[in-house]
Amino acid sequence: MTIRLRDLQACFEGVIPSIIATASQDGVPNISYLSHVALVDDEHVALSDQFFSKTAANIRANNNAAVMLVDPRDGGQYRLSVIFERSLDSGALFEIMAAELRASSAQLGMADVMRLRGVDIYRVASVEAIPSPGAAIATSSPAASLYLVAAATLCGGISEAREIDTIVDAVLDGLRDSFGCANSVLLVKYPAGERLVTVGSRGYSWTGIGSEVTIGEAIIGTVAAERRTIRISDMSRIRRFGDAIRASAVDENRTRTIALPGIADAMSQMALPMIAGGALRGVLFLESKERLAFPKDLETALSILASNAAAALALADDTSGSEQSLVTSQGNGALAGRPFSVVHHLLDDSVFIDGEYLIKGVSGRLLVHLLGLHLQEGRADFTNREMRLSDELRLPDFKDNLETRLLLLRRRLEEKAAPIRLLRTGRGKLRLEMAGPALLQSR
Repeated sequence: MTIRLRDLQACFEGVIPSIIATASQDGVPNISYLSHVALVDDEHVALSDQFFSKTAANIRANNNAAVMLVDPRDGGQYRLSVIFERSLDSGALFEIMAAELRASSAQLGMADVMRLRGVDIYRVASVEAIPSPGAAIATSSPAASLYLVAAATLCGGISEAREIDTIVDAVLDGLRDSFGCANSVLLVKYPAGERLVTVGSRGYSWTGIGSEVTIGEAIIGTVAAERRTIRISDMSRIRRFGDAIRASAVDENRTRTIALPGIADAMSQMALPMIAGGALRGVLFLESKERLAFPKDLETALSILASNAAAALALADDTSGSEQSLVTSQGNGALAGRPFSVVHHLLDDSVFIDGEYLIKGVSGRLLVHLLGLHLQEGRADFTNREMRLSDELRLPDFKDNLETRLLLLRRRLEEKAAPIRLLRTGRGKLRLEMAGPALLQSR
């Protein structure tokens, strides 16, 4: 039975290092481990150019070599007889492999040290299975068609959603329920600045709503910068992103930084860019405690999902300011209960409720603005349109991301079990509810 390279997909995931054997012109052999072997097509593989000088010298003198691949699922070994054809230092394949290396390096804090010098293309003359003394135990994964059917179904549901929060929930719930991806995070990009902010997550002991990642930082930030999907199938070879550790309330109070949710012992990670209209809208991030949790077929299906979700978010954001009503109802929105303090720090618009850090930036300014109107006018119902027209909020003229900032604020209030709630009462409308009278201070 002929073995096709496409049948060895798991061997190219980098879980178990591959080996290359070369020989000098006079026949002296040399063996080296490879950091990465990539599948190009059914006749070619690509090797990252990070060889020792002896291997490189042998290839220049004798372009025939042998590469051994290992299937991490069952330990099956395969020997490829290869012939060197050419080297690349640019192009789509080079950029994909370089981005993967940069993402891995960023996890180690070595983004400026470990860089891809080139990619060597080899033609595969033959593929041979190496007999094993023990029987291999194969594992199975869902067929590609099942992934695509799930993606199509989920995209159909997302296209029906009109609000940003329902789109976010549909994506994350669909990843969990339709694809079995238990741990996921959806981050959106602020139009101004080089940051991504978490607007939803599933599968963690804390939501991380409001946590931020700088573009270019670790796998999430690298995907945003490169606008390319990155998969890592064996995190045991990379130290985990150190900042993604649960911060205590004390840490939040001191640093005013919300921790990104994460699995300390994750083995697989995948991040997909969410692009619509040529613009990066955000990043979809998944991780798992299992090796090889995200096969290539799943990546293909989720790339379709990420693009669909990006388009839905863009449409919801563009139409969120179209509501016309400026009518606000009266009512103090406060229930009988104990008073609570709200402290607003003008320096960074950070807000603390009863001494606990809540949020900062535009979202913090929004909350203070709504509380101020409530205390001055005794009303509790507001519209997005009046907030956009407010000079006090200093929202950007071009793109304010108001819906996203309100979503962050609303979910952060819920997560902190704060005595304030923001309830959506209609498209572009919300209501302020409080468990007692607020004592607002600015410092």
